[in-house]
Amino acid sequence: MQREDALLSLQRHTTSKITNEEGLFDIKTMGFRGEALPSIASVSRLLLITAPKGMKYGVSIETEGSRIINVKDIATVGTTVEARDLFFNTPPRRKFLKTDRTELIHIVETLTRLSLSHPHIGFSLKADDLDMMDIPNASTLKERLMQVYGAEFLDGLIEINSGDVPSFRAFMSKKDNLRETRSHQYIFINRRPVREQSITHAVYSSYDQTGRHPIFFVFLEIKPSMVDFNVHPTKQEVRFSDKDLIYRLIKEGIMEKLYLKTESTQKPAETSVSFSGTSFSEEGLSGVYRIEEALSLRYNIDLPFIYLGDSFVAFSDEAGGITLIDVHAAHERILYEKLLKGVNLESVEMLFPSQVKLSTKEYMVILKHMEILRDFGIVVEDFGHESLLIRSLPLALSQADLRGILSDISSVISQAETGYETSGMLWSLKDAVSASIACHNSIRGKRLLDQDELRALLRDLNDTEHPETCPHGRPTRVSYSLDDLKKLFKRK
Repeated sequence: MQREDALLSLQRHTTSKITNEEGLFDIKTMGFRGEALPSIASVSRLLLITAPKGMKYGVSIETEGSRIINVKDIATVGTTVEARDLFFNTPPRRKFLKTDRTELIHIVETLTRLSLSHPHIGFSLKADDLDMMDIPNASTLKERLMQVYGAEFLDGLIEINSGDVPSFRAFMSKKDNLRETRSHQYIFINRRPVREQSITHAVYSSYDQTGRHPIFFVFLEIKPSMVDFNVHPTKQEVRFSDKDLIYRLIKEGIMEKLYLKTESTQKPAETSVSFSGTSFSEEGLSGVYRIEEALSLRYNIDLPFIYLGDSFVAFSDEAGGITLIDVHAAHERILYEKLLKGVNLESVEMLFPSQVKLSTKEYMVILKHMEILRDFGIVVEDFGHESLLIRSLPLALSQADLRGILSDISSVISQAETGYETSGMLWSLKDAVSASIACHNSIRGKRLLDQDELRALLRDLNDTEHPETCPHGRPTRVSYSLDDLKKLFKRK
């Protein structure tokens, strides 16, 4: 900026990019209130150094609490803004600041959002003379995600490109890459980070696993006249002129990529199960099973369990009724209680340590809480550049998704430090971490247990203190007595 404009920029309401009333409904710039710079200057000691493009000399302006104390010519290129002693003149506001580390994590999160919405710009962050973030400019959004999160993280996502105008591009979880927490969920509209419930709902409704959360990065491009950014002072909430259009665009784009292209290549299972005078056989290529003879539901320890889909198992009980088990939820409950009690957590040193790259925020949280991980038999070492070396693990976690575990642990620790509440319970830090690890290492869909494994699972479930629910409050099993079944079929 020229000297006159630089001085003017420190006054309130002097830098708006809106030139007429119509411009309020056709926002093409990233900011239009014109209050950020004077607001920062009012509560800090601020230094503004700036020069117009192509000029060798510019101006340096120093302020204290909005009061200009020094103006001079200076040789410079571009613009530098430095704010020191934040809230030095408003001590009550300073008291609301968290610890330096917590505030630094907020800064890292803000910078992460900016780097995602502007991949062509490089970003760096230093704190206490240490390089916290160093993200060079990227040629593509995919390259930027690789820079921030690493190749392993990116491998768990699918890429979506849909529409012309409005259009959206997205990177989101594959069907088997859902998480325990709502971390790594970003929505950008015309490069602005926002919170938008209808878009979030469109994403969630595309996945069929209740209780778990997808990762998503949604980038929507829309005509400025179709969206109102002036709903909230933070500009993080928006209002669409046609919300249904946006919802359909997002939902249909996700569904097409997530399901249609993969299901067309699936083959029906070639399975036939026979037991106790009853057989289930495949009808043609439909994948539908039928009962060929009547089944006695009297309890028999040798009676095979019946898999319903990939995650549910049915079996008869001693009273002649039927019980349905959610295998994943049952295993989650078992592991959770073992983790809390420290059962089978002996750490085994890895022959070849695993290297895991995290986001800067996750990396900072894990480094701060390495002793908590050690309590669970997970020994990590700082490898630098947002990477950790996994030195030791409990044997039970040897096949687990280590990056996913560390990512979710970071998220639950961040929430637990301020009170992590779910299912009506206020969790302690150890509770939250135990649940996160248990969820990652519990039995997933597509992994079918044999008869001995299922019997062992049921015995272990019955030995837990709260066998009826997983750590998050979801049922592990549902039972129907013969009377219940008669009522369902309206029989007296």
